[in-house]
Amino acid sequence: MAFGRFQDFLGGLVRRHRGLLFAGKEKPGMQELLDKLMGTNGEVSAIVTARELLDRYRALSPDEKLDFFENLEQHFNADPEEIAAAHKSYSAKPNSGNLNRLSRVTEPRRHELLRRLNQTPDATHDLVSMRADLLKLLKPHPELKAVDDDFVRMFSSWFGRGFLVLQTINWSTSAAILERIIRYEAVHEIKDWDDLRSRIDPPNRRTFAFFHPALIDEPLIFVEVALGQDIPGSIAAILNDHIADNDRSPEFTTATFYSISNCQPGLKNISFGNFLIKQVVQELQAEFPSIKQFVTLSPIPGFEAWLQADKGAEPAALNALKQEVRAHSHDAELSEERAQLLKRLIFNYLVLAKSNKYPADAVARFHLGNGAMIHQVHVAADVSKKGLSQSRGAMVNYLYELRSIERNHESYVTDGVVQHSDKLKSLLVK
Repeated sequence: MAFGRFQDFLGGLVRRHRGLLFAGKEKPGMQELLDKLMGTNGEVSAIVTARELLDRYRALSPDEKLDFFENLEQHFNADPEEIAAAHKSYSAKPNSGNLNRLSRVTEPRRHELLRRLNQTPDATHDLVSMRADLLKLLKPHPELKAVDDDFVRMFSSWFGRGFLVLQTINWSTSAAILERIIRYEAVHEIKDWDDLRSRIDPPNRRTFAFFHPALIDEPLIFVEVALGQDIPGSIAAILNDHIADNDRSPEFTTATFYSISNCQPGLKNISFGNFLIKQVVQELQAEFPSIKQFVTLSPIPGFEAWLQADKGAEPAALNALKQEVRAHSHDAELSEERAQLLKRLIFNYLVLAKSNKYPADAVARFHLGNGAMIHQVHVAADVSKKGLSQSRGAMVNYLYELRSIERNHESYVTDGVVQHSDKLKSLLVK
């Protein structure tokens, strides 16, 4: 509330002074605004100029936005002469003072620009949107990667764990937030408001989201949880299993994370999920001491693309399995033989298909990096169009065994070890 009142105060300040600062003048160009923002020492003129610049940026065409980012890449770096002088001083006398000076002068001017932009009301939201624009430009313009790296450094600080607020999402949550939950759901589409209510309202459902005080009513990431007594083997078993409010609730023993959605494209590669799951586990244990088992029912989004790609470096036995599965269509109904074949290939994909020593599958990287282990693979678990196209309908349970999370995390980060249930060992190719 205090943060909101302060933002309202700053908003009023900007409105009052904006007309005075820019009234009766020719509309300034982006470069003029950038120069003014970086050169000003007055706090009021700085926040007014920052707001003017962010509003002007939002109205730019795609080509003009590219020009804006290219300008940041070319003209907002650190000063080479200052770096050379500071490095010379540190080499001659490597003390803390010279090290601090060297650290300061090697910081790109873009950092200070982002800090100054972020002091105006609602700037954080605008800067997150700005980075979303930048991400779309990185593939055709890889030279802008340095600019994106600076956004990531700043956002990693601004969106640190200490600033995140966990909220439970339920039917009494504001309509603005609920509408965003429907829109941002990225794993299993929420069809309408009735579908949303069936996911957040029953006693055996919980939904949690992280928020940041600078992004009002904007969830950063949210997780949907199903409570029960068994580990589910299909998404239908979750979405179609509801307990009415007047039913006697069983003693829940298992919590299943069945959907985790990142909501802000501009915050890509800013890690929230590991904090989210750990805090949600604490919340659920406090509410339901009977819950001892925490698992996921997760998609395998990279499987089909990997299946269709030829990787000569992979073991011959694995390539032979790929060829067998490739020969079949994406059927929702599988014979027992084909089901076992698909299950075996998917398990080997999760364990053996690597990118820079870590699993090729993005969801696998996320959960294994958080300390989970592969518990079970299920075929015909998601027979939606999306599920069939991504992984031929298969899904996987990752188990968060609380006593092993830190050990699993360390072995994964250090050596890329993929922990899995002993029951699955026989599926590995030789």
